[in-house]
Amino acid sequence: MSILPFVLRDYWEDPWAGVVRPSRLFDQGFGNVLTDDDLALSMLNRFGPGAVRRPPQSTGMSEVVNNENEFRVGLDVRHFKPEELKVTTKDNRVIINAKHEERPDEHGYIMREFTRQYVLPKDVDPNTVTSGLSRDGVLTIKAPKKALAAPEERAIPITHEPSGQKSIKK
Repeated sequence: MSILPFVLRDYWEDPWAGVVRPSRLFDQGFGNVLTDDDLALSMLNRFGPGAVRRPPQSTGMSEVVNNENEFRVGLDVRHFKPEELKVTTKDNRVIINAKHEERPDEHGYIMREFTRQYVLPKDVDPNTVTSGLSRDGVLTIKAPKKALAAPEERAIPITHEPSGQKSIKK
């Protein structure tokens, strides 16, 4: 008998359980060419004294924050126009799709498309999800956490057999 299904069960039920730090994915440049500055900053981040931080809009980074107040996703989509972006919810997921047709750039022609899905935590209502696009091309998706209702006091009736009657055994 395997114990593995018991270990993984909680993860598959709610992958956000226990996540308190932001989750980040770097270098999602969707076809960008690396520059000398990118390489230099990468080396400084890895080996230099202190971290050189670049804002998300210049790195192709996405960030997921799941704290006690909200669920939030920040995603660099600067290569797409607002009309090329689509954000939907389906069941307990947020789905982001971006696509632009082939067009010329400094290296020739490029066509970009991506779809990313995020599982919403159990305490987030999919109907409360909102999104916004900043001027620098960062798409932010937010959803507040549901307020936990205080447990109400409830009287529990006690069932009992009437006195004077004996149960009949056959």
